[in-house]
Amino acid sequence: MVGGILLVCMLLSEVMANNATVLLMAPIALGLAEVAGVSQDGMLMAVCIGTSCTFLSPIGHQSNTLVMEPGGYRFQDYARLGTPLALLCLLVGTPLILLFWS
Repeated sequence: MVGGILLVCMLLSEVMANNATVLLMAPIALGLAEVAGVSQDGMLMAVCIGTSCTFLSPIGHQSNTLVMEPGGYRFQDYARLGTPLALLCLLVGTPLILLFWS
């Protein structure tokens, strides 16, 4: 469940502002934690970390947009290089969240 929240937040942050994604996903994560009887802290950390992992597009974060033109990057460069990094964050972040916040 933590990995699912992390993934959904990562994907939503690519098309929405990080702050808006947190405002949308935090109540959902808290509700899921309450229903499942798991730690709310771990679910909220999944929301926080997931919304910070915006590597898949130049519109995911302001810094990505700023370096696109001067660096000569194309839109598909972000997806090509960001996908392995996002998967790494998902695969490493999920067990670490469970270890420290559950």
